[in-house]
Amino acid sequence: MDEELRSLTERLRREAGGSAAFERLVATEELDELAGVLVEPGQPLWARELAAFRLGVAGDRRAFEALVLLLNHRDPPRCASAAHALSRLGDPRTARAAAALATNELRVAYALHPVRLLVELRAPEAVPALIATLERRLRPHDPYRRVALACVEGLGTLGDARARPVLDEALAHPSLAEAAVHALARIPRQRR
Repeated sequence: MDEELRSLTERLRREAGGSAAFERLVATEELDELAGVLVEPGQPLWARELAAFRLGVAGDRRAFEALVLLLNHRDPPRCASAAHALSRLGDPRTARAAAALATNELRVAYALHPVRLLVELRAPEAVPALIATLERRLRPHDPYRRVALACVEGLGTLGDARARPVLDEALAHPSLAEAAVHALARIPRQRR
């Protein structure tokens, strides 16, 4: 059992109160049974999350929509588990969905995990989405510094020259300056 699944299982076991239904979902190897949980009415959130996670890491695309909803959840552990499963799902829609969530200004409080997922995926959508998100975070008194920092670090990891202007702007923000210096150092200089 990988560490992410172990953590998810412990968290959801507490949520489920150690129910027999929980133990059945943890033990089953039947992907159709897990997929059924996602469409059956009246299923508790813990059951949907467990089923979506297990399907996602198994590469079963029936989990995609449930995982995207969980990626945008107000509870950070749910977002982290969804991002982990989405990164392993292999669905071509994942990067576009993560970019939409990362750049949605109405949901910016929940953008941290979509930003990190974009960096992990290294998809074409990643750099433009991180630049757009970071530009908005550079406003005075923006309360979402963790999202801004994740964008700065992610742009450094991706090493794309298009990020240089926004990272130069980030140097003026004390909470981002050190990370911006490191990110800029990872971007190759263009030869003239």
